[in-house]
Amino acid sequence: MADASSQIASTVPTSRPGRLSEFWRYFKENRGAVIGLYIFAAFVLIALGADILAPYDPTAQNRAATLVPPVWQEGGSWSFPLGTDPLGRDMLSRLLHGARYSFFVGIVVVVVASFGGILIGLVAGFAPRWLDTIIMRLMDIILAFPSLLLALVLVAILGPSLTNAMIAIALVLQPHYVRLTRASVINERTKDYVTSARVAGAGRLRLMFITVLPNCLAPIIVQAALSFSTAILDAAALGFLGMGAQPPTPEWGTMLAEAREFILRAWWVVTFPGLAILVTVLAINLMGDGLRDALDPKLKRS
Repeated sequence: MADASSQIASTVPTSRPGRLSEFWRYFKENRGAVIGLYIFAAFVLIALGADILAPYDPTAQNRAATLVPPVWQEGGSWSFPLGTDPLGRDMLSRLLHGARYSFFVGIVVVVVASFGGILIGLVAGFAPRWLDTIIMRLMDIILAFPSLLLALVLVAILGPSLTNAMIAIALVLQPHYVRLTRASVINERTKDYVTSARVAGAGRLRLMFITVLPNCLAPIIVQAALSFSTAILDAAALGFLGMGAQPPTPEWGTMLAEAREFILRAWWVVTFPGLAILVTVLAINLMGDGLRDALDPKLKRS
């Protein structure tokens, strides 16, 4: 009986690991992606808990403590571990609150750009040839302009503010989602499961949003991760040019703009916001590479 039971057990197929565990198995093979994920998680926690972590109000000025160096440099003070800016505002508090603004910018831009881009890409993928051609030529025209220059023009038209900067960046990034979604839709439309759904009587909207779209999400998720870092970088660039967040908003690009004339006298007022942008964008890009490796079946190693 024992031998028979063991034989039966050996013939029972083992269940495949869940999708999440399979995803994590491929994702963790990329050590850089795992490090990027941890840094991004810390970035999110800092953004959510900035009010608790920041020792001071990020806009509070202390005229008696202007350009105080970091604590490890001569003349530094433990009251201001990363020093102060030209108006006596605590650099640590402003950096922590700047993470919240950058995270907010990334979320809003990715949601707006991906929603509009996926919708237009689905329409283009299922539309008649003439409508598809018109849509894609419009996207090509937008992509022909340098992204930062086009965003700068849009913000100049709408008016300098963080909200208008987010709108402009989202519009500039949207064509990438349109092209990616359209290409995925066209690739999926010819497959048997779509033909079966059409024969079974599925309407066009059901084919678009229920049948095809879920199978196009893998490259879109990767694009969203990379767009998150692009949004942070472009928002910082617009803030540096005075077309994004306006003073005294503690946004990293605006902090760089306010401190550029003091770069030789007080290195910390420029270095710390620049490092914050560098580390955050690098971490998100590394995480995006890991997502690509884990979600793209062509890149998976057996």
